[in-house]
Amino acid sequence: MAKIISTKIKYKESVVPEMKKIFGYSNDLAVPRIKKCVINIGTGKILKEPDKIEEIVNSMREISGQKPVKTKARKAISGFKIRQGLEIGVKVTLRGKMMWNFIDHLVNFALPRTRDFQGIDLKSIDSNGNMNLGIKEHIIFPEISPERVKNIFSFQVNISTNSKSKKESTELFRLLGFPMKQDN
Repeated sequence: MAKIISTKIKYKESVVPEMKKIFGYSNDLAVPRIKKCVINIGTGKILKEPDKIEEIVNSMREISGQKPVKTKARKAISGFKIRQGLEIGVKVTLRGKMMWNFIDHLVNFALPRTRDFQGIDLKSIDSNGNMNLGIKEHIIFPEISPERVKNIFSFQVNISTNSKSKKESTELFRLLGFPMKQDN
């Protein structure tokens, strides 16, 4: 059985030298790196069901290892029946060690467990080099036992980098071991 190397160690030992060779960086600090990871869940459809929201908060705590923050609406939108100050979502911002742990779990355990997974589409990386992933079922994470789950929910993962272009960040994610789709 192959030993899984931590993503942070992989970044320092193999990604930095490879990126320096590919893009011609003269300094290790010039190599793009991941700044933060934000996990978002919109709870707009279930505003009137506090037990479901509490289940989402507990699941997010298990997945991220950090207490989630409930987000509030900045302004009222009558078409969506939202008032200013109403809690409409849950988010977690991960940095440092917690971020690297989450990325390890996402790449090595969760994405391979996704049903009909073909790889991350290159369209999910924007022109600033940030990756936006939509996860359809939260039960793909090994921390969540499907027997205890009453409601399956989806969420969004935003991984922010300090790269200057889409090409740099695509190569960064590919070298870090993210399962990217091949160019056609």
